[in-house]
Amino acid sequence: MLTSVSQAHNAYAQSLQNSLQSGVTDDTPDSVSDFSSVLSQAVGNAVSTGHAAEAQAAQGLSGGGDMTQIVTAISNAQLALQTTTVIRDRMVQAYQDVMKMSI
Repeated sequence: MLTSVSQAHNAYAQSLQNSLQSGVTDDTPDSVSDFSSVLSQAVGNAVSTGHAAEAQAAQGLSGGGDMTQIVTAISNAQLALQTTTVIRDRMVQAYQDVMKMSI
């Protein structure tokens, strides 16, 4: 599980671009709601990628489907899971760092 910071940054940038294309705009002054919507959409995309990979794998087990598409779908799901895990770990570390700060 080796995911670089640039891969996490690219995934965040892609999710931000997807959210802007789906109608979420920067009109709101509350950046927390923007971040939370981007984060929830990123998690939703990771889950849907996992479901698509499962469907491709099930189709392959039943004798149908293209092996290249199956492997690609599983690789995409693996990358989405790794990216989500890295983002979660970084957020937990940032929270712990903030809690260690003296007032």
